[in-house]
Amino acid sequence: MPTRRSFLATTGLVTAGVLAGASSPLAAGEQKPAKHVEGPHELPRNLTLLSIDQGDGAETLGVKMGAGVLDVRKASRLLSMPAPLTLEELLKSGNASGLNRLIEAASHSAKAKVAWLEESKIRHGRLFTHPGKIVCVGLNYRRHAKEIGMKEPRVPPLFNKFNNALAAHNCTIPLPPKEIATKFDYETELLIVIGKAARNVPEAEALNYVAGYCTANDFSARDLQLELPSSQWMIGKTLDKFAPIGPYFVSADLVPDPNNLKLETRVNGEVRQSWSTSDFIFNTQQMIAYISKHWTLEPGDIIFTGTPHGVILGYPKEKQVWLKAGDEIVSSIEKLGELKFRLA
Repeated sequence: MPTRRSFLATTGLVTAGVLAGASSPLAAGEQKPAKHVEGPHELPRNLTLLSIDQGDGAETLGVKMGAGVLDVRKASRLLSMPAPLTLEELLKSGNASGLNRLIEAASHSAKAKVAWLEESKIRHGRLFTHPGKIVCVGLNYRRHAKEIGMKEPRVPPLFNKFNNALAAHNCTIPLPPKEIATKFDYETELLIVIGKAARNVPEAEALNYVAGYCTANDFSARDLQLELPSSQWMIGKTLDKFAPIGPYFVSADLVPDPNNLKLETRVNGEVRQSWSTSDFIFNTQQMIAYISKHWTLEPGDIIFTGTPHGVILGYPKEKQVWLKAGDEIVSSIEKLGELKFRLA
């Protein structure tokens, strides 16, 4: 039976995960490609953003501030001020100034008062709906490698997810029928969000290409991943909604050291993972530099960075109790907030 060890060995520790952007017609509520903006390509600064499920098929930007959450689409309409309406549009257009101007105007306009919402009343949408690439780094924490009996890899092992896996904060993940899979596992992970085109980037400059970070979960079906006649990491990690992300995108300037953040996973209130990104085998700069040697990273591309020890797969077999319908999982990362989802 193929194992994680045999998979990594047969692939030379690296399987490139590239997801090309779709060319099919826009779905209901999906935003048009970002328009070119004259001037420099600007990264967002001093911003905590979320996505609002508008109920009409659109998933649009919200800005989390002390006064509440600014509904960017509503404010833009009320004030007749153009601004990026999704996170992906913001990143691809580089129009941070347009968003900042709208925030400033809405903060001082009585007309825009109704565009300020209470966060508790918002239904969260997906922060990302069609990134060009979803790249995942496996086996990237020292204690995680030790708990599953693996040697630390010499280079970052890469695989991918697809857009169908993307899901929102407070989502429900529908588990597949039992004849498909039964061994479901959590993986709380730091998500890197690329803000500028990056190719052959030196480690010393890598953080300059990061727009921000999110809390994410690389949800996995271990039997599909590791127990089929040949290892199937893509299948085991890319079923519908197997990549919840959120609730926030936090701009990189608010996270000065992504390599020293506390992570935690709770299942039905019980702490299962509690560690730090300081245990990375390959830190944020090394991951970006390595990936950009092989292909160009574009604005809006996202990188899952691996999970710490404490996953169910790392338990002794007699203690492995896999996740099931009805379970609630909470993934939290310092400075980035708590991502919650349920299984059904």
